[in-house]
Amino acid sequence: MSLITEIPVLSELDVPRASTVRATGDIKVYLETYGCQMNVSDSEIIASVLKEGGYGLTGSLDEADVVLINTCAIRENAEQKVRRRLNEMRARKRRGRPDMKIGVLGCMAERLREKLLEQEKLVDLVVGPDAYRDLPRLLGESMDTGQAAVNVLLSREETYDDIVPIRYDSNGVSAFVSIMRGCDNMCSFCVVPFTRGRERSRSVSSILAECDALVAQGFKEVTVLGQNVNSYRFGQNGNTVDFAELVNRISLISDELRVRYSTSHPKDCSDELLHVHKERENVCNYIHLPVQHGNTAMLERMKRTYSREEYLDLVDRTRSIVPGIALSTDIIAGFCGETDEEHNDTLSLMRKVRYDQAYMFMYSERPGTYAERKFEDDVPDQVKRSRLTEIITLQSQISLENNQAEIGTEHTVLVEGRSKRRDDQLSGRSDNNKMVVFDRGTRGKGDYVRVRITDCTSATLIGEEIHG
Repeated sequence: MSLITEIPVLSELDVPRASTVRATGDIKVYLETYGCQMNVSDSEIIASVLKEGGYGLTGSLDEADVVLINTCAIRENAEQKVRRRLNEMRARKRRGRPDMKIGVLGCMAERLREKLLEQEKLVDLVVGPDAYRDLPRLLGESMDTGQAAVNVLLSREETYDDIVPIRYDSNGVSAFVSIMRGCDNMCSFCVVPFTRGRERSRSVSSILAECDALVAQGFKEVTVLGQNVNSYRFGQNGNTVDFAELVNRISLISDELRVRYSTSHPKDCSDELLHVHKERENVCNYIHLPVQHGNTAMLERMKRTYSREEYLDLVDRTRSIVPGIALSTDIIAGFCGETDEEHNDTLSLMRKVRYDQAYMFMYSERPGTYAERKFEDDVPDQVKRSRLTEIITLQSQISLENNQAEIGTEHTVLVEGRSKRRDDQLSGRSDNNKMVVFDRGTRGKGDYVRVRITDCTSATLIGEEIHG
């Protein structure tokens, strides 16, 4: 099993890494994940479904009877990476593994089932994001008959709330908890509503039970997930629980449990939620607040339903209610019709907001979206790249300056493990979601450590433990 995730600043996906975790079963499945945190969470559900169906999980391609690739279709570049990986798997099968089954799951599966199965003949199995319960049956059918097996039906009810995820690539400290599926926002550039369906919220009781179980297992942090968590609503006994109340209830499970969330749409970020941040110490001082662009006309074309001024007012209100809160964002360079002046509005908004982190991408047209049907993708690639470079350069500068301002401050850091560069150092995240590195001493994974910041890079804070 391996994992590919998006990281701040860069617009590329990580290289896969293999997991050593393994579950028993006669038929071994190698599971590889591309894309966002939601896909990672989905793969944990998939692993649980496979185990219940009698399949084993392996971290070795050489012993895999089945290769499943959980895909992302948000950007063309991500999709092309998956296609190259599928071609590698098909070549491996032809070189000496004729009985090995190859399946594509998730967003690409729903969108490209015909091409992947019939035209390109890359896969034996295609399963959409609402059909994971059907995986054992589909695998058995494909193995028994040698024919392709498909289920890409979207659901208005499926939330997988009764499935206990297998956290096969977890650090044992932080966990993802999915609270809803689908999206109703219909942003003009986004394919998610077509690949993941309409919004539906998971029951409050199942979410709280999963978080409570994680605490019992020793986890110290949960990140609750949804395409737009701020629109979470669940009716129960005549009462409706919204996202602010849900976050508050999760935070009450244990004072030792940190609570984060992603992703939030600015139009639904309520003052009630901001007050939960202020009042509950274990709700982290950090919000991912995707702006996408800094120009109002562009935001209208993107169907984001807020203006530049409304977004900036939300930022001001957020910082007024929760002083010191850290903000991150998503930014798209080169959307349809973008002029130099509109691009400069994005740069000026970045200078005004001064994000701590950003996920920055060059626009890529996605088939079936409103933008693909109504607008022309008319910004040349060279111009897109140039504008993206400007955005990344500016954000790197702002991130460095923000981190330099942290020197001399103190943070409580939740240790996630050893530093990637030095065995005698530990790394973990501060309350405001910044990576902090410090000398190990007697501390270890899962400890909360008070750290004074002494130095930094644009991506990392460097500190020393405060003793006494």
